[in-house]
Amino acid sequence: MSCATCSGTVEDAVSALEGVDSADVNFATDEATVEYDPEAVSLAEIYAAVEDAGYEPDRSTATIEIAGMSCATCSGTVEEALEGIPGVVSVSANYATDEGTVAFNPDDVSLPTIYDAIEEAGYEPDRAVDEAGRELTEERESAVERELRTKRTWTIVGGLLASPFVLVMAQMGTEWLYDFAFLPGWFDWVEFVFATALMATLGWHFVSGAYTALVNNRQANMDTLVAVGTSAGYLYSTAVIFGVISGGLYFEAVAFILWFIYLGVWLEARSKARASAALRELLEMQADEATLVRDGEEVVVPLEEVEPGDVMKVRPGEQIPTDGVVVDGESAVDESMVTGESVPVEKREGDEVVGSTINENGVLLVEATNVGEETAIQQIVERVKEAQARQPDVQRLVDRVSAYFVPAVIVNAVVWSLLWAAFPTELYAVSSTLGSWIPLLEPVGGGPEVAVPATGVGIPLLEFSIVVLASAILIACPCALGLATPMATMVGSTISAKNGVLYKGADVLEKARGIDVVVFDKTGTLTHGDMRLTDVVPVDDAVETDGGSDPETNGGPVADGGSSTPATVGRSSTSDADGGVLESPVDPETGLERDKRTLLSVAASAESGSEHPLARAIVEGAEERGLDLETPTTFENVPGHGIRATISHGEVLVGNRKLMREHGVDPSPVEATMERLEYEGKTAMLVALERDDADREYELLGVIANADTVRESAKETVAELQARGLEVMMLTGDNERTGRAVGERLGIEPENVHAEVLPEDKADEIESIQSDGRRAIMVGDGVNDAPALTSAHVGIAIGSGTDVAIESADVTLMRDDPADVLKAMRIADATISKVRQNLFWAFAYNATLLPIASIGLLNPALAGIAMAASSVSVVSNSLAFIGWDPHDDYVFTPLRPFVWVRDRLTVVE
Repeated sequence: MSCATCSGTVEDAVSALEGVDSADVNFATDEATVEYDPEAVSLAEIYAAVEDAGYEPDRSTATIEIAGMSCATCSGTVEEALEGIPGVVSVSANYATDEGTVAFNPDDVSLPTIYDAIEEAGYEPDRAVDEAGRELTEERESAVERELRTKRTWTIVGGLLASPFVLVMAQMGTEWLYDFAFLPGWFDWVEFVFATALMATLGWHFVSGAYTALVNNRQANMDTLVAVGTSAGYLYSTAVIFGVISGGLYFEAVAFILWFIYLGVWLEARSKARASAALRELLEMQADEATLVRDGEEVVVPLEEVEPGDVMKVRPGEQIPTDGVVVDGESAVDESMVTGESVPVEKREGDEVVGSTINENGVLLVEATNVGEETAIQQIVERVKEAQARQPDVQRLVDRVSAYFVPAVIVNAVVWSLLWAAFPTELYAVSSTLGSWIPLLEPVGGGPEVAVPATGVGIPLLEFSIVVLASAILIACPCALGLATPMATMVGSTISAKNGVLYKGADVLEKARGIDVVVFDKTGTLTHGDMRLTDVVPVDDAVETDGGSDPETNGGPVADGGSSTPATVGRSSTSDADGGVLESPVDPETGLERDKRTLLSVAASAESGSEHPLARAIVEGAEERGLDLETPTTFENVPGHGIRATISHGEVLVGNRKLMREHGVDPSPVEATMERLEYEGKTAMLVALERDDADREYELLGVIANADTVRESAKETVAELQARGLEVMMLTGDNERTGRAVGERLGIEPENVHAEVLPEDKADEIESIQSDGRRAIMVGDGVNDAPALTSAHVGIAIGSGTDVAIESADVTLMRDDPADVLKAMRIADATISKVRQNLFWAFAYNATLLPIASIGLLNPALAGIAMAASSVSVVSNSLAFIGWDPHDDYVFTPLRPFVWVRDRLTVVE
């Protein structure tokens, strides 16, 4: 806030929210006091209102490792527990990464309070951020490793305890093995002992989790399903073995259910750790120390002691310790860990380098710029974590389903168990009929005895009802649903980070798939943005070149910004556009004709007050030719038109035709020259100088032109985007001719070149393009691209872009290569395809097997195995593309043979 008006703006914005009773903003203290009804408006909405008004409310963000979450229901429980704390702005708990991202007001709530709330909800926060806000990374990694070791140990113990039950399965077809292995009559008690041991070890993991969920949070989760299902089988079998009731034993089912599900828990945790390892590897690749050059001496210091401005010496084969700028030396640098490109990049004085990249050859002296948490590597990791915290819209549907899934499963199981107890004969008829249609399925145990009296096959009705209850509970798998989206997006965001593509959130991955139009800003995106002075044409030369009648006027255009080599002192020969030879006096010091020297000197002096790329090109061109420039006493930028400045000769105008006409300058004498330069794809600017006579205020001095080179991959990128069925457009501030000339070289249709677009109008152009329902990607790099990046369905900022552009964008490309737009789209396609595959499997699994279990066609042991397999399959499917190279489209593994055949046929054709 810069003044009292700002405080009033904030007050109005917050007071307008329904549920806000009062808002008092103090400009002097930079604070706001808000009284509000939390039932009507949330703190997050108040923060959003302040941000929408253009200000930044103070908040802190912490990413907390959370142990003990067993399914998507648990992540929802954590979110509910934290959202109720005053001062917490937003919470996102991710079951796939075992993390919670919390944004909070540090004046209202502290991290210990947040940790305590997580513990009260029944989970274990890793206090990996201390009171000073320092991340205890090593402790966090050790905790993850300890958890994996613990799960692996219990999996092995559970496997040993469950192994004797293999004999039970074998005994079902070989009575002699049963009699040989154990004395008759004792085998049931051996089963009881081992099953009890399993319930006390692996079973305790699920029972304690279910107790915490039910008692602390009044919710049911996956632990509840496993605990209820296995306890029902165990207690029933225990009652049978002690003679309380008659029936069969299901200790072997309990054993296999517990072991297979816990095996799935361990495999799932290991896979999640593997997916997260890529980010840890990035951080681990940082150098531990740096060699600083101080007063001519080399000093080796820990990386933590490097400060901005320090000069570091980097020898061949060493890592560049931190981000910086090369101040001396030349070398090739391997940036593959940041950009995904294996070809080293040449670096010389003035070039930026990224910390942790490898210096291949040559010694570099690098001045540190960003250190600590500000380095590119740290920012990449933070960006990926942010992306993983923001899930696609489809996850909201999954979260809503998951919230009711477990209670619905339990209700369904109880209802079907009671229905079987009440209508065994009728339901058996349905079950046996369906079983005859589905291979390998038949009513468990032959069905309830009362329903099949004639065959003499069957089990007691109570036993059958309990079997249905256990199977219908155990077959349901909320884990598969909960992991489907976050697991795929975690892998996708990791792949994108390793390939120099940073998504702001996983929701952007979803948005990037439904695109119709790709809009590129020209300068710095499709072109290098490195403008060079190419032509200096005084007005008299233009008149001669354009067919004027004065053959004695001086000079012609200097192609490519070059200077003439004097043939004789004071004279030179320069080829003009029509192939003729014009002679004019030459300045012996600069090599420029007199009129050109004056024109370039005036234009460059006026433009020296601007930071625009076109202005810098003119100034650099003048300095290269040895001209002495003066600093303008006044300077005014006229957006979209040019500049107006005052130098010792008077007021100068440099810009387009509109600027000239607005000040009474007729550009027609040089119109043909302007058109010729524009058709060549150059940016031509008119230069006029204030006159002393009363006839006219300004005199046209001539034309100056700059040119920018098209990026090497731009044309191929445009062609491939068009081959994907996307419309490609280009925005440029250049006039129609220049814009179309560049568009023609790139393969962009003339009608898709939007020329003479003012900086402030770019956002309007994007909105106009999207007005008919089309969805556009905007690719840009400059400050004036930021509104357009925000307006577009998806905004993409290239790596060399300004901080404002990058902050406004949904996607950041670490390289300045437009081909990475294709890479970003491929990653989005592959990731969302994985999400849909996972969700299809998770929903299909539950939708198919729940009814089968409910009508008594599924043994509880098989149900437990299927439950474990479903979540493991979702994780495995997500990890299947972790090694994929996004330079090519991702192909789902089962379809690869067909794609290979199609490609071969295409080649033959």
